[in-house]
Amino acid sequence: MLQYEHESWQNGFRAVAGVDEAGRGPLAGPVVAAAVVFQPEFLIREERMALRRLTDSKKITARCRDLFFDVLTSSPHLRYEVAVSDVAEIDAHNILQATHRAMALALGRLVPLPDLALVDGRPVRGLPCPSRAIVRGDGASLSIAAASVLAKVTRDRLMVELDGQYPHYGFAQHKGYGTRAHLEALRMHGPAPCHRKSFAPVRMAVRD
Repeated sequence: MLQYEHESWQNGFRAVAGVDEAGRGPLAGPVVAAAVVFQPEFLIREERMALRRLTDSKKITARCRDLFFDVLTSSPHLRYEVAVSDVAEIDAHNILQATHRAMALALGRLVPLPDLALVDGRPVRGLPCPSRAIVRGDGASLSIAAASVLAKVTRDRLMVELDGQYPHYGFAQHKGYGTRAHLEALRMHGPAPCHRKSFAPVRMAVRD
């Protein structure tokens, strides 16, 4: 999973960041983005060792994500930043713009800025450094996979906190996604302040 990193290094980009987001689809909570820059020597050395099972965060268990989160956030061999776009921003603009803003913020907080950002999915405008978009990049680049894990675990933990504030909705279980139980809770209780009012299922549940 280092093809894109190797290509970038060969083209003169030494500090290469992986960028990914979590939470575009849910009906509640923020969208979270993370940016990760590995030391190349560490990434090459550990690709088939400590990082062997690192991949798209949706394809590994919650326990595995938590373990990787702890390894990544405590490692001296990488730099990372996480940024959040909250519900107010999502509703004021739209989820795509809010997601891109979070990505730009996460990258912009890395000091110094990366030489290049490998971004999961489609191209993103307004990033503070050159970028390359990679479709399904979280399964093709270890840098993006690491960002995927950091964003996903951060957001999941935020949703568990929201579950404590709004226990009627089951956020700890579904993390804000539109499950049957979540939609039923919306119908029974109406939206909470952390729901995305610009999303159709939430608009439909707004009480007069």
